[in-house]
Amino acid sequence: MIVEKDETLAISSGDDVVRVRQAVRAKAVEVGLSLVDQTKIITAASEIARNTLDYGGGGTARIELVRNGVRRGVRLVFEDKGPGIADMSLAMTDGFTTGAGLGLGLTGAKRLCNEFDIASKPGEGTIVTLARWK
Repeated sequence: MIVEKDETLAISSGDDVVRVRQAVRAKAVEVGLSLVDQTKIITAASEIARNTLDYGGGGTARIELVRNGVRRGVRLVFEDKGPGIADMSLAMTDGFTTGAGLGLGLTGAKRLCNEFDIASKPGEGTIVTLARWK
């Protein structure tokens, strides 16, 4: 996979979550995703950016335009140095939450993307990688 362009944005406030959404929208348009696919990746980005802020105490979002052969897409990497996720299988269950939400953020984001990966270590933080392909 080749990264054609990338930018990294800090996530430390609600305004930053909005900025991530706007940047993801711009990259999705640039890569030529359909309106439906744009909406899916933007929604997933919003969910994970909010989790990065609320549960990880803030972090970063790297937004990449990627190419794999003739396919082009948008890949997002969210990283925080928060408390991490103690039970990944439980966290990836619809309806599970440690906060006040509906417990659909991680699982919903996974369903909205062509690729989804999450790595977390208690006490070290979490990295969520997702992608949407044209």
